[in-house]
Amino acid sequence: MNQPMLSGFKLDPGSGERVRFGDVEVVVRATARNTGGAFSMFEEVDPADTPLHAHEHEDELFYVLEGEHVFRVGEEEFRVGPGGVVFAPRGVPHSQRRVVPRTGRELVMTFPAGLEGFFFELGQAERDGTLGPEAYARVSQKYGITWLDE
Repeated sequence: MNQPMLSGFKLDPGSGERVRFGDVEVVVRATARNTGGAFSMFEEVDPADTPLHAHEHEDELFYVLEGEHVFRVGEEEFRVGPGGVVFAPRGVPHSQRRVVPRTGRELVMTFPAGLEGFFFELGQAERDGTLGPEAYARVSQKYGITWLDE
């Protein structure tokens, strides 16, 4: 198997591709394109709670930068502050909320890469004026995300 050689890359503080949709803002810092598909990484900079859902294709690793967060992964609940890490395997329902709403920051890595497309497509829907339940449903299905009732 002959894969193309990747080159290293760096991002300066505050750089990356900013994506906003609804009341969510993320900065995409690593994509399938620059990691050879190994992983994606994004930072939540305008945090919103994430309802219970499961990913068909990706594992997720959350690294809390600021604030107190509560993660539910399967049947377990974890309260995590700065420097804490939470792992959510693909297929396992998970959610998160902030102890103080709309505060805190975190880095999220997904393995393999690809979930960044979810954010890019919703960001485009926001810019096009088509963001709404139908766009969320279509893009979620495309990226293998199932939203669950709690």
